[in-house]
Amino acid sequence: MTTTATQGSRGGPESQAPRGHASPGAALAVLPHVLRTALAWTDAHRGEFALPDDVLDPRTQVNATLKPLGELAQLCSTVRAATAPGTPEHEVAGDLVTYAWDEVAQGALLLELLRAEPFAAYPYEIYAAFAGYGLRHEGFEALARPLTATRAWAHTEQHANRQLGLINSERRVGVLTHTDAGAVLSRTWLGGLAEPWTFEGPSGYALTHTVFHLTDWGRMPDRVPEKTDAYLRTWLPAWADGCLESGQWDLTGELLAVGASLPGPPPLELLDAVWPVLADVQHTTGCVPETGVPVHEDAPTGVRGHDDAPDPYPFIDCYHSTLVTAFAAALSLRSLTDGSGPSRERHTP
Repeated sequence: MTTTATQGSRGGPESQAPRGHASPGAALAVLPHVLRTALAWTDAHRGEFALPDDVLDPRTQVNATLKPLGELAQLCSTVRAATAPGTPEHEVAGDLVTYAWDEVAQGALLLELLRAEPFAAYPYEIYAAFAGYGLRHEGFEALARPLTATRAWAHTEQHANRQLGLINSERRVGVLTHTDAGAVLSRTWLGGLAEPWTFEGPSGYALTHTVFHLTDWGRMPDRVPEKTDAYLRTWLPAWADGCLESGQWDLTGELLAVGASLPGPPPLELLDAVWPVLADVQHTTGCVPETGVPVHEDAPTGVRGHDDAPDPYPFIDCYHSTLVTAFAAALSLRSLTDGSGPSRERHTP
C-alpha cells in the first residue's frame, strides 16, 4: 500500500498510531464513547439522508441519494443487532432504521425503482437491508421473486465481491441464492489470498466488503473459512497501520469492523492499538472524516451542526466514515464482551 505521512491529530506525526505496541484494554476504554457520539452525530444529521422529491427521476444521482440512505439502514441495523436492548445506542440505531424505512415509503419507493430497473442490483440490495431487519413489502417481493429466478439475473456481470453482496441480499430476503458463495469467494482478492503487499485502497475496500457480505455484516462470523481467517489475522495489523499512516480513516474503520467479524477470539492487539487512534481522530461532535488531517478546532463560519454547534466537515465528506465508525465500534464491543457474540459453530460459505 502506498502511504503518505500525515500530521498527527493533535500536532506532529508522533501522535499518530501506536506503532508496534498496544495497551491491554485500550479499545474498551474508548469504544463506548466513540459509538455513542458517532450515533449521536448521525441522529442529529438524519435530515441530510432524506431523499429528494425527484428521487425516481432517472437523472437523479443514486450515489448521492439512495446510497447514503441504504448505508444508514444497513449499518444501523447491524448496530442495533450488536447492542443490548434498552441501551441508548440500541434505541437510536433502531430509530434511524425506521427513519430510513419511512423515507422509502415502507418499501413502496423501492418497488417503483425495481419496476423501472428490474435487473439493477441496488434496489434489491437496499430492500434486503430492511428485510434482514424484519421490514418487508409484499409487492416488492412479489415482483422480485420471478426476476431473481431468471437466467439474466444469475448471469449479471459484476465483480466477485459485488456478487457476494447480491448472494447475501438473496439470503436476507429468503430466496434461493443464484450461485454458490464459496465459488464466488475464491474469485475475490481476499479469497485468493493475494500477496499482502498488493493491498491498496481499491483492494482494501474490496476485501472489507467481501467479509461484510460473507458474514452478513458481521452477524455470522463463522462463515469465514479458516484459511481466510488466518490470513486476515496475520495481515490486518500491517494494513491498518498503513491506513493510519496515510490518514485513511474510513478504510481504517472498515478494517476494524473486519477484525471484529472474525470467528473465534477477537484480535485484541489490533483493536487495542488502533481504536485509541481512531478515537482521537473523531471530532467532539462525533463525526469522523473519510481521509486527511483531522480537524480539532472550530469549523469555518457558516458550517453548522446540530443545535448550532460547529460542524467541521461537509456532510458528504464524513457521513460514511462516521457510520462505519459506529458500525465497527458496535461490532468491536460485541466481540470484546463475553457472551454477547453469535454462535461459533463453523459454517461453510
